[in-house]
Amino acid sequence: MSQGITVQPGQIIERILTMELVRVTERAAVASARLRGRGNEKAADQAAVDAMRRELNKLPIDGTVVIGEGERDEAPMLFIGERVGNKQGPKVDIAVDPLEGTTLCAKDMPGSIAVMAMAEAGTLLAAPDVYMHKIAIGPGYPTGTVDLDASPEENLHNLAKAKGVKVNELTALVLDRPRHADLIAAIRKTGAGIRLISDGDVAGVIFTTKPADTGIDIYLGIGAAPEGVLAAGALRCIGGQMQGRLILDTEEKRSRALQMGVTDPNRKYDMTDLARGDVIVAATGVTDGALIKGVHFGRDVITTETVVYRSATGTVRRIYGEHRELAKFHLD
Repeated sequence: MSQGITVQPGQIIERILTMELVRVTERAAVASARLRGRGNEKAADQAAVDAMRRELNKLPIDGTVVIGEGERDEAPMLFIGERVGNKQGPKVDIAVDPLEGTTLCAKDMPGSIAVMAMAEAGTLLAAPDVYMHKIAIGPGYPTGTVDLDASPEENLHNLAKAKGVKVNELTALVLDRPRHADLIAAIRKTGAGIRLISDGDVAGVIFTTKPADTGIDIYLGIGAAPEGVLAAGALRCIGGQMQGRLILDTEEKRSRALQMGVTDPNRKYDMTDLARGDVIVAATGVTDGALIKGVHFGRDVITTETVVYRSATGTVRRIYGEHRELAKFHLD
């Protein structure tokens, strides 16, 4: 990037070229893909973190990680509050999940991705690394069709009515966790179908935007807050509805949240509360999945697929990469 360019606040995301973010998630995806199927979640995650941090620090930004993989005492993860970039450019918020679906990668199962979001400073929700209640549906429904405070039965009946189908024609996507036993029972009582996933709820939320292709009408349940912010950023580009509420169930979590500016521990956030302003989200496949293809290693070429969402323009780009200069993926 040439020196001396003046960047106006409204042009921040325009001037941080899409390809720069793609390079960040590509490097993280390739690094973790080398460890696919090895059964070592921590090693795959660490490889993605190291690659993502290295590339982020090359960018002409003054970035702060507001949603990351832990907090300062848990480094070397990309921790909340960490400064990234070469500090020579605009101030931006960063949300990262260097390897969403660590178990999927470790077992070489479909759907693992490297994903990050970038937005103007102060526009991504800053919160501690905690869990979040979430609900999401795709575009085309009246505002308020679903609500985080309504029961699963109410939400499914309201969604079915808005879609013009019977409840038993809907399918909900839920993370397969013991904590969701009651939720799963409530959904099944309505007659709706359930697709259980072991990991990867950023992609899970995005699945709701194309029910004809994915078979998913609604996302329900508890997942990590970083994935909630990343998913909200992507959903804003495509359309849809999403709500989330941080689970601040201990005094220590509430105290940490307060230090980050969360004054109401019970606040219900909508999509634009989670990710405001101009947000760009990039996700590169690690393993092949319904959303994007994973990394493929050839003798002389590495191929990647990345999907990039930008909220200001509602643009979704798919970028297929063939990489022949393989040294760029090696550690510096």
